[in-house]
Amino acid sequence: MFETVKNRRTIRKYLPKEIAPDLLNDLLETSFRASTMGGMQLYSVIVTRDAEMKEKLSPAHFNQPMVKNAPVVLTYCVDFRRFSKWCEQRNATPGYDNLMSFMNATIDTLLVAQTFCTLAEEAGLGICYLGTTTYNPQMIIETLSLPELVFPITTITVGYPDGIPAQVDRLPLKGIVHNEYFRDYTPESIDEMYAYKESLPENKKFIEENQKETLAQVFTEVRYTKKDNEFMSDNLLKILRQQGFLK
Repeated sequence: MFETVKNRRTIRKYLPKEIAPDLLNDLLETSFRASTMGGMQLYSVIVTRDAEMKEKLSPAHFNQPMVKNAPVVLTYCVDFRRFSKWCEQRNATPGYDNLMSFMNATIDTLLVAQTFCTLAEEAGLGICYLGTTTYNPQMIIETLSLPELVFPITTITVGYPDGIPAQVDRLPLKGIVHNEYFRDYTPESIDEMYAYKESLPENKKFIEENQKETLAQVFTEVRYTKKDNEFMSDNLLKILRQQGFLK
């Protein structure tokens, strides 16, 4: 019953096989049945198939090869523009140029994106989320001509898998689920939760290659540093203002 999700992998290499437009449209339309705040559907999806457009999008995603190699690239955007224009044309005054509205639309957008991914994998396609979308939003905004009150939140590459990579580990259930109320983590529970991850040969190699003492240091000092996060936070706020969400 749950095998597709239990066995899922992130797919970064794709066969040179196009996705039929009818299949893609069916997957998208079905995904739009996902939960949405007030029935407003506060999202838009930019479908990129054209090789030249993929080339233009690639730098925003640090030139990761799957952007150009995937048959389809989907950019999921927060979109309060459509709903606001409808309000204005129906003698109603929209008030959605604020952080709360952005958060509501972000939740809407990610719900529909994940629903699409589950459906696509069930149909035999492979997907890869690109977290780089919010690292370089201004580049995507310019490339895709996104107007005010539209903001890129995530990008998904889609295609038929070229090989099946190893499955990445996940933390155990008891490390994530809190019954009835939140139970804070003890040093012992942290050790238990991360023991398997830290024992994996690929992660031990990761530590060695980066010349660190622990896997946690690889994350904090190499992959997701305080300096980088603060820089990208400042940029995110700047572009949110530019797109009209922090008035």
